[in-house]
Amino acid sequence: MSKHPVVHFEFSSNKPEADAKFYSELFGWEFQHMPEMNYAMFNPGGGPGGGLNQVTDGFPAGTLAIYIGTEDINASLSNVEKLGGKTLVTRTEIPGMGHYAVFSDLTGNKVGLFEAPTEQ
Repeated sequence: MSKHPVVHFEFSSNKPEADAKFYSELFGWEFQHMPEMNYAMFNPGGGPGGGLNQVTDGFPAGTLAIYIGTEDINASLSNVEKLGGKTLVTRTEIPGMGHYAVFSDLTGNKVGLFEAPTEQ
């Protein structure tokens, strides 16, 4: 069986640039702003990296999302469905980074999956 580590987490943010400054000054995290996605990625200097995701109806203030690494998102989503969960976002490309998907568990918690690009 393959490993499924926590690889990324996201905080909801009304103002990603202001929140990036806050966390940078508070913890010394380094941020990479991605204005085309209204998103900011950070490196906490150990453990999984993360991001600041714009607050939306589907990602309200106070939301924390985690992403689990997988070697095959489609196989993982198939297992989610078989076990009673629900696919919310199918396998979607993150240009130059890999793919992600989102599912809900039996309680309704939203969990992300991340598939790194395969080396060729």
